[in-house]
Amino acid sequence: MAQRATRNRRLSTIAFRVFTYGALLFVLGPAIWLLEGVLAHALPHWRWSVLTQPLTSAPAGGLRDQIIGTVILMVGVLVLAGTVGILAGIHLAELAKPKRNGKPSGGFFRTASDVLSGFPSIVLGYVGYVALVEHFGWSGWGYSLLPALIILSIMVVPYIAKTTENSLRQVPTGYREGAEALGMSTGYALRKVVLKSALPGIVTGLLLALAIAYGETGPLIYTAGFSNTLPSAPTHAQFPYLTYVVFKFFDLPGATAHALSYDAALILVVMVLLLLVASRIIVARTQRHAEGARTAGGRRWRGNPAGTGGTASAATLPAKG
Repeated sequence: MAQRATRNRRLSTIAFRVFTYGALLFVLGPAIWLLEGVLAHALPHWRWSVLTQPLTSAPAGGLRDQIIGTVILMVGVLVLAGTVGILAGIHLAELAKPKRNGKPSGGFFRTASDVLSGFPSIVLGYVGYVALVEHFGWSGWGYSLLPALIILSIMVVPYIAKTTENSLRQVPTGYREGAEALGMSTGYALRKVVLKSALPGIVTGLLLALAIAYGETGPLIYTAGFSNTLPSAPTHAQFPYLTYVVFKFFDLPGATAHALSYDAALILVVMVLLLLVASRIIVARTQRHAEGARTAGGRRWRGNPAGTGGTASAATLPAKG
């Protein structure tokens, strides 16, 4: 009986490992397939001038202004959606007072955020077209940068708020207790202790939001339109971006349009990879603030692992001042 039980456990372990490797391949397979397809179609006709030349109406030339426009959109989303989403997550996790029965408050705001994240992006784009492009103020803003930024930010704010709230809730309670014992104010402890420990999760949420915004085309068609060159104003002027080139130029006749479409796809992939590398660097540099990281004296705190709710030593918390 003992040998049979041991054999069954071994078979169960092997089967579990096989299933986990299969799940990993299920995730990596499509990603490798898509990456291989983009590289195989873009590299044979790749030319570096596509990064420096403007797009012409042929279509021909390069994608200089479309690249700059995409970067501007992403920076705007990072600033606008990042600020609103992180502050919303901080409020739900740290500042919202619990109910009388002890349960966390803010249920209405969480429900509203979940509903907003479930809206199709094309619906948000159409709402942006009606509310901002056509009827905002007296005559609307027209197809331009500002409506596109607002709609993209509204679309990704729920993801940032949710990941920020979850990251803050995973910070051990002992960090907050230790900060309070050292006489830190709530705001100072939040900035110097809690946020630094939760920063890897917050960065992951920002990365997810930017990755979602990178690949959107429908909302931008409704709000930004498309232009071959950068405009001189944030409103009443159509705006260039790369996803339109991928979406539209592939259906145009001619090898040049198809080549530009694959070039734009390759540039988007490279930009996402650079974003991933930058986020990993930020996370690595902030890991020293997590529980178990090196202290100022070069020794590791030998308490409970992060997330177990263990009490942090006062030596691991920064002194006020």
